Amino acid sequence: MYEEANIIYFTPFYFKNGNTAKDKYFVVLKNFEEKFILASLPTRQDSIPDKDTIKNGCVELPDINLNCFVISEETEVTTCNKTFDFPTHIYGHQLDSYDLKLLDELYKIEEVDFIIWGKMNENLYKSLIDCLKNSSAVKRKYKRLLSQ
Repeated sequence: MYEEANIIYFTPFYFKNGNTAKDKYFVVLKNFEEKFILASLPTRQDSIPDKDTIKNGCVELPDINLNCFVISEETEVTTCNKTFDFPTHIYGHQLDSYDLKLLDELYKIEEVDFIIWGKMNENLYKSLIDCLKNSSAVKRKYKRLLSQ
């Protein structure tokens, strides 16, 4: 389930701060020895300044410490040709690591707690990883993990 490049849709996803739970996509970026994963929670929230907005690809704005990978609604995201219904943003500063043991405890039943939405297209996944690992907005420890 937590294979690299998998996109999982949690119903709902429980945020680490414990204050919020909502339905959420989850992109597995790296899986480390079946102990923890590095992942991103894509969002429709666009925080890119208007003058720097792009439809698809990597945005790197070091002067404001912003890194974002944008996926347009026309882009085939998965190997099974799925697309997001809206422009989707993956922000470098929002990457996080998750303990697999805890995730397995929280999300037990496929089709109830989560669905495996699909596996990200190889070229799109590679572009996403390159965008994140070359960004000054991504924490150094995560950049190292993405480079492995």
